[in-house]
Amino acid sequence: MLDLNDVALFVQVVRSGSFAEAARRLGMPSNTVSRRVQQLEAQLESRLLQRSTRKLTLTHAGQGFYERCVDAVDGLMDAGQELMMGSEEPSGLVRIAAMADFFDFFPMEWVADFLAAHPRVQLDFVLSDARVDLIADRIDVAFRGGPLQDSGYVGRQLLKNDGDGMVASPAYIAARGTPLSLQDLAHHDGVSFGQPGGMAHWRFVGPDGIEEQVQIASRFHANTAQALRRATVAGLGIAVLPGALSSLDLEAGRLVRVLPQYRRIGFGLNVLYPSRRQLPLAVSAFIGLVMEKLELKAFPARMQ
Repeated sequence: MLDLNDVALFVQVVRSGSFAEAARRLGMPSNTVSRRVQQLEAQLESRLLQRSTRKLTLTHAGQGFYERCVDAVDGLMDAGQELMMGSEEPSGLVRIAAMADFFDFFPMEWVADFLAAHPRVQLDFVLSDARVDLIADRIDVAFRGGPLQDSGYVGRQLLKNDGDGMVASPAYIAARGTPLSLQDLAHHDGVSFGQPGGMAHWRFVGPDGIEEQVQIASRFHANTAQALRRATVAGLGIAVLPGALSSLDLEAGRLVRVLPQYRRIGFGLNVLYPSRRQLPLAVSAFIGLVMEKLELKAFPARMQ
């Protein structure tokens, strides 16, 4: 029979990234941690971790075993903690991955209100436009733009991409002319997130409902939507920006629409979390906040 303590220890090793860090968190010798994981592997007759001098990597069997066990281990730990605390109040650390300019659009007042309502909860925001691995990076909740993919995570679309379209500054249009078709973009400069070969690939839906993809040479790249907005206002080229991000500049005349009959497809904002089973109360409370504040609203999103 498997020793559930060894299973829980294995989960902690995966989350910590090393035997030494897991041992430090658990307050036990590193060689003891390593030995007990080896015993677990012997019982399962399968290698769970590939060991090297620099890092640990899950084997295919180890990844599957971890995904099957982690929710159960967390559920047992949460149940024990709730019983010991004599309370069902949300508590603990919630790690949230979001795009770099997330707080340009998610008011900090919402966070302050949430923390005031849940004094035993801590929030750790990991802000980056790089795609994260929820399990490897110990992320509880992630915001991602783009279509939901079958990643094994639980996902829900919060916001649609209404209003996403091409824009440019009046100065750029005056200097380079107004594109009259998607094919005209071949003679213009783009402002985009980094793309291999310096070419941006954009997908649109036209007035006839047909999807089209175009390429535009991009001379300015950045990894946040705000940086792209500023570059576009400065006249560096044509960009595809979320409507909520460009609306004020359009109203003020700092930007004008380009080929307004075309709208970008495949974006929007989604919230992801590793599993809906045994969610810690703090995590489910934060997801509840997100659903309440953002669902069905317009919001600029970047692929996370």
